[in-house]
Amino acid sequence: MVKSDSTDARLPRRSGATTARTDVSIRGVTHAYGHAGPPVLSGVDLEIASGEIVALIGRSGSGKSTLLHIVAGLLKPKDGAVWIGGQRVQKPSADWVMMFQSPSLFPWMNVAQNTGLGLRYAGQRAGAAARIAEVLALVDLAALADRNVQDLSGGQQQRVALARSIATEPGLLLLDEPFSALDIFTRRALQNDVRRIAQTLGLTLVLVTHDVAEAVQMADRSVLLAEGGRITADTPITLTEADRHTHSRDFQKEVTRLRTLYSEVAGMG
Repeated sequence: MVKSDSTDARLPRRSGATTARTDVSIRGVTHAYGHAGPPVLSGVDLEIASGEIVALIGRSGSGKSTLLHIVAGLLKPKDGAVWIGGQRVQKPSADWVMMFQSPSLFPWMNVAQNTGLGLRYAGQRAGAAARIAEVLALVDLAALADRNVQDLSGGQQQRVALARSIATEPGLLLLDEPFSALDIFTRRALQNDVRRIAQTLGLTLVLVTHDVAEAVQMADRSVLLAEGGRITADTPITLTEADRHTHSRDFQKEVTRLRTLYSEVAGMG
C-alpha cells in the first residue's frame, strides 16, 4: 500500500496498547440462508495483508455484505472459517469494527458523547476525553464536538460514526457501503478521507461497494464476487495517490479497465 505523507500525523496510542497483526484469512467460506436456500457464498478463499485496503465489489445479491458480516463475526458461515491476525473469528471483537450504511447515532447525545460510546463500552474510560478530541480532529469535526448530532448533515453524521469506529484503535475497519446514501460530493470527500485515515493509522480496511469508481478511489485491490458468491476476479489497483481523483486520466483508464474486466467475467457493466 502506498503511504501518504500524513503517516507522520499518526495518533498517539493508548498507554500499553500494541500494534497487532490484522491480516485477514478467509478459507473455504460457504453460506446459504435456510436449509434449502441457494448458496450465497461458495467456497470463498481470500487473503488480505495487514494494512491493505481491499474492495469487495459485485452486483446486489453476490454475497458481498454476507461475507463482510461473517468477517465481522456477526454471522457464522455454514462452512469454512475466518482468521484475523491468526485468531479464528467466533464473535464480534473490539479489534475489528464495522461501519454500516446508517450511522446509528444516539440523537440525544452530542458529537463527542457519540464518539466516545465505543470507549465506554470497552471500559476504556481513562484518557477518553483526550482520545475523543484526537479522533474528532482526524475526521475534521473538532469544532463540532458539543453539537447535537441531529443538527449535522448526513456526511457529518457518518464522520461521527467513523470517529466512533476508530476511537478504540481497532486494527481492522469493515465498511458496508456507509457512503451510499450521500450526495456525490460528500461521498467523494469521505472516500478520500477514509483512505487517508486508514493509511495514517495503519488500518486494514475492507469495503463493500457496487461502485467501480469508489473501489478505484479507495482500494489497493479489488475483488469481484459474482452471483452465487464466487470470486471471479482479484486485481490490484496501482494508482499513485496523486491520481486517485475522478479528473485524472489514469483514474478513468483504471475505472474503464475494471469495468471491462468485470463485464467479461461476470456480466457486470
